Amino acid sequence: MKRSTNLVIISGPSGAGEDSVIEGMRKRDINIEHVVTSITRKMRKGETQGKGYYYISDEEFQNLEDNNELVEKAIVYGDQRGVTKKEIQRVQNQKNKIGIWKIDYKGLDTAKKIYPDILSIFITANIDDMIERLKKRGDDEETIKKRTKYTKEFLSHANDYDYTVMNEQGKLDKTIDQVIDILKKEEFI
Repeated sequence: MKRSTNLVIISGPSGAGEDSVIEGMRKRDINIEHVVTSITRKMRKGETQGKGYYYISDEEFQNLEDNNELVEKAIVYGDQRGVTKKEIQRVQNQKNKIGIWKIDYKGLDTAKKIYPDILSIFITANIDDMIERLKKRGDDEETIKKRTKYTKEFLSHANDYDYTVMNEQGKLDKTIDQVIDILKKEEFI
């Protein structure tokens, strides 16, 4: 039975490959619209405002919170992040597109309460592979330690998701195929 929302949560710990899966779906002409999260961290090299994140100040984030404009929010790695009601509405208004919402496990419960029919897919990988991917990305040792600790916590919430997909090293195409198969089974495609 078709779900009442076009929103799909794709989630996973740092280095699991959620961004690579989403980009791979886009390259295969899956008609998606990305839910853009507002975040208080600084932009990394190669990142662009509005692609993946809206980079805002702590003060701007606090204003969103004070004005009850956030659907969900969390503090992750010391940075505030959340999605605005306006952003969700923008994505839901995209007809014939799948709204891909990249969110961590802390926001999953909130999203499921607001959108009980939402589909959630957990992307995971071998922890050593995730650490290696973080190193290749250029993260320093302290950041990797923090993210590894958070990853272990994140992995304990895998059963909260509708589906879990393992992103094995060197098998990204297989991972993308599995996610697309889920979207077909759930009648998003």
